[in-house]
Amino acid sequence: MRQILLDTETTGLEPERGHRIVELACVELHNRQVTSNHLHLYVNPDRDSDPEALRIHGLDTKFLSKHPRFSDVADQLVEFVRDAEVIIHNASFDVKFLNAELERAGLPKFETLCAKVTDSLMVAREMFPGKRNSLDALCDRFGISNAHRTLHGALLDSELLGEVWLAMTRGQDSLLMNGDQDKANKPGQTVVMPFDASNLIEVRADAAALQAHEAYLDGLDKAAGKPSVWRACSAGITPEAGQTN
Repeated sequence: MRQILLDTETTGLEPERGHRIVELACVELHNRQVTSNHLHLYVNPDRDSDPEALRIHGLDTKFLSKHPRFSDVADQLVEFVRDAEVIIHNASFDVKFLNAELERAGLPKFETLCAKVTDSLMVAREMFPGKRNSLDALCDRFGISNAHRTLHGALLDSELLGEVWLAMTRGQDSLLMNGDQDKANKPGQTVVMPFDASNLIEVRADAAALQAHEAYLDGLDKAAGKPSVWRACSAGITPEAGQTN
């Protein structure tokens, strides 16, 4: 399955009060590698941004007025995310804006357009409970440089999220063989990879360790007044109920 890192910038915090998307970016991951395939759109919201939102993204009304409206580019988004897992940091925020814009354009809800929406913020909170898990905080935690991020931008934030996501989930690499990431990501499918016992390291006890073990068991037998569970089982004798030594 394709994976898409998605981010938006908006005129404010509440689509219910008429706030709109002003920038949208999607960056593609394939087999846990960032590809050159991405979607980056500026959108004319037909309104001004709130001062706080403008301070964050720096996209003023004059600049945005030169770009198409969301309804004019919605099909590009629909096609790009089709059948992909979409990873969003604080997904509930972006998805509510996407759904509001899609509804205006007469299109289905965003969750129905892609295979899955994954909230990387929720994943981070499970991994690092009680800690700051903003994108900036995660960049610091994983040693990812975001020094060039003076303003929030959807494309830059999507690219940073890609690096953060790969860092957060890097342990998955050892569970997959032959780059079979696509199979492992299919909804409802568990991929069991072949087990190669030749990769295991066998460590055997030497004579001194065996002698020390026997001496320890002798001590258990003496203290209990009967064979220990280990020796009873080794001799094929069923231990008595409640015997734990």
